[in-house]
Amino acid sequence: MKQNVVIVGLGLIGGSFAKAAARAGHAVSAVTRTPPADAPFPVCTVAEGRPLVSAADLVFVALPPAAVVPWIEAHADAFKEGAIVVDATGVKEVICDALRKYALQDRWTFVGGHPMAGKEVGGFANASADLFRNASMILTPYPSCGRKPLDLLDGFFRELGFGRVVITTPAHHDRMIAITSQLAHVVSSAYVRDPLALEHAGYSAGSFHDMTRVARLDPGTWTDLFLANRSALLDTLNGLIDRLSEFKGALDAADAETLRDLLAQGRAARLAASGE
Repeated sequence: MKQNVVIVGLGLIGGSFAKAAARAGHAVSAVTRTPPADAPFPVCTVAEGRPLVSAADLVFVALPPAAVVPWIEAHADAFKEGAIVVDATGVKEVICDALRKYALQDRWTFVGGHPMAGKEVGGFANASADLFRNASMILTPYPSCGRKPLDLLDGFFRELGFGRVVITTPAHHDRMIAITSQLAHVVSSAYVRDPLALEHAGYSAGSFHDMTRVARLDPGTWTDLFLANRSALLDTLNGLIDRLSEFKGALDAADAETLRDLLAQGRAARLAASGE
């Protein structure tokens, strides 16, 4: 069933949502701070967006983490009966806890969301209808949500190219994202700051590229994400520091047996994680 879809925020994620939804045949419009001149669908400013929002079947809020809750609260009375509102923020507990007061109202439904896709560069100019191809869309609904909105969203996201829709709790999402995404960004940023990284040309291959790719992040956005998920990220970071200390101890002692064992453990863990 085709939907009237409004995207709030036309950065990389919002822009890609809009392009993918339009390609799938949905009626798409967008609300953003600075409308791009080349958008192939109706776009208006935030100040002018209430009429669009009030007519939407689906509203996707693709704003920076600190802006999501204030925007939804400011438009809570504008969403039409039966509308589904989904955010796209990379942390879920802080968002879902703040909006829990809307979970028991039955006029519209909020579902926490997080598309597991992205690029090192942002903005509408880099948005793509293919960004979500075979990606995972994570949803963190309240227990009172019921199946109907989730079934609708499952079908909709698969139309946009997602290969999997995962239903979980906000707390479990945040613990998993700490290890699968946020820790990788911390490690990449720390690793590439070694002075010798500036001299990598001629000495580097795939490993250096893989380790440094996500260091090309937006500092403001990722600072907000790290702090919003501070507890889970600290637990994960402390575990990594402990494991790195094992390598340091083995190297300090020139302990080849321990080094081989640590490397074997890492290899086995990687094979298990990949299902090989």
